[in-house]
Amino acid sequence: MADPKNQKDFEEIKSEYRAIHRQYLLSLAAALIALFGGALVYKHLMHLSWLNAVYFCTVTLTTVGYGDIHPDNDSSKLFTIFYLFVGIAIIGSFINVLIRHNVARREYRKAKRKNII
Repeated sequence: MADPKNQKDFEEIKSEYRAIHRQYLLSLAAALIALFGGALVYKHLMHLSWLNAVYFCTVTLTTVGYGDIHPDNDSSKLFTIFYLFVGIAIIGSFINVLIRHNVARREYRKAKRKNII
């Protein structure tokens, strides 16, 4: 049987994990919206296929920038400036939350094993 102190620690860890898990789901949704929202805009501004639009957004947001597809008109260039600032911030936040989520999940599983034994 688990002692009360360990039970409290487990409940705190569980609560923290759940909060971080919600942040993870929200940031994942934001990252996917940024990726596919950008692809939708580029599909229409640059007349790209869906695959090429998603590819361009992925290459852009990861700052790889191969240069094989690039904005070729003023409206797509202006959107790219906005998209880079907003999109890189969203992706950076997602990576931060992803790392925190993995650490919290590991702690939660470890505490769960200790609490059960």
